[in-house]
Amino acid sequence: MNNNIYGHDRKKGTFIVKVDYCDNGTWQGEVTWAEENKKERFRSMLELVKLMDEAMANGQKVSFEKEA
Repeated sequence: MNNNIYGHDRKKGTFIVKVDYCDNGTWQGEVTWAEENKKERFRSMLELVKLMDEAMANGQKVSFEKEA
């Protein structure tokens, strides 16, 4: 399988999504990046997708917090 999407090399990742609420037509909760054992809260489905996309992109701009 080719991991080159839109000209960027991407790695594979596993995320665990915990939905706490479904308010205002979207999800709020917490996502865990399994390979890095890091967590981050999200306030919308769009924010969740952006967090996962940034984690998989080169440079990893996302600010996942390391789980204690």
